[in-house]
Amino acid sequence: MSTSQATQAPEPKPQAARSTPLRHDFTVNEVEAFFALPFADLIFRAQQAHRSHFDPNRVQMSTLLSIKTGGCPEDCKYCPQSAVHDTGVAATKLMAVEAVLEDARRAKQAGASRFCMGAAWRNPRERDMAQVCEMVEGVRALGLETCATLGMLTAEQAERLAAAGLDYYNHNLDTSPDFYGTIITTRTYEERLRTLAHVRDAGIHVCCGGIVGMGESRAHRARLLTTLANLPRHPESVPINLLVQVEGTPLHGTAALDPLEFVRTLAVARLLMPASFVRLSAGREQMSDEMHALCFLAGANSVFIGPKLLTTDNPQRARDQDLFERLGVEPL
Repeated sequence: MSTSQATQAPEPKPQAARSTPLRHDFTVNEVEAFFALPFADLIFRAQQAHRSHFDPNRVQMSTLLSIKTGGCPEDCKYCPQSAVHDTGVAATKLMAVEAVLEDARRAKQAGASRFCMGAAWRNPRERDMAQVCEMVEGVRALGLETCATLGMLTAEQAERLAAAGLDYYNHNLDTSPDFYGTIITTRTYEERLRTLAHVRDAGIHVCCGGIVGMGESRAHRARLLTTLANLPRHPESVPINLLVQVEGTPLHGTAALDPLEFVRTLAVARLLMPASFVRLSAGREQMSDEMHALCFLAGANSVFIGPKLLTTDNPQRARDQDLFERLGVEPL
């Protein structure tokens, strides 16, 4: 056997071969008990759950493009794209289809397998839907998985996106139901859940997670993960974002979350939703290589690559490549 054959990473295990059962009936007390486990025990259990569904050395890589930036009427306290906050982010028009496709081609060349398109809207307007659907069709024709985050959707809009070939729709819950009103007042939790139901009913995979480090307690993080795990179907992709503090937003100056608490959150997400991709999302720019390694050990198996996440910085490609090589991580 050649050296290259001996070191080649095995293919991911099919999700049908499950040894960790999928549950949708967790209690908050159970989830809080997971958070309270000794760190080594929690990571060990997360690794067991991860390995029962995935190759632990393969990571799915996505690229995120802001196809319409700024001017959002929502008042999310973390968001630099909110028109309510003075952050210096200028509102732009929806990008042209060909410009989006050119970005998608570059993302594929850089190693991305999924291309995500985000628009700073409360909800897409009918006059924009045809253009967005054309983007989805074009990106899919390039051989990339497609993802979009456009705000709230009606059932009919979800059906149109499904017909265009959209693979994933991102719509985060952001935080727990009882902390949500502290962060957002212009959109209810129930409206977010309704959009998720429309997406599921249309046959589109759900990408749904939250943001931590916004001043919430561990109990709030436990309630967020409990809500996600008890949805009718686990989100196929669960992004866990670490707050990126932007000057001009109300959350700028919030006390930083303990890095090990962030890793615990990823590990608990992996335990609750073992067959889902758990994505290490916003905040990677401020994480050390050692913290990245702990996150992958905790069960994270999806990242965004590329220099930008909508309007905030993301690690440069060379840094990611060096880190993945040192960890023996291969793209999925």
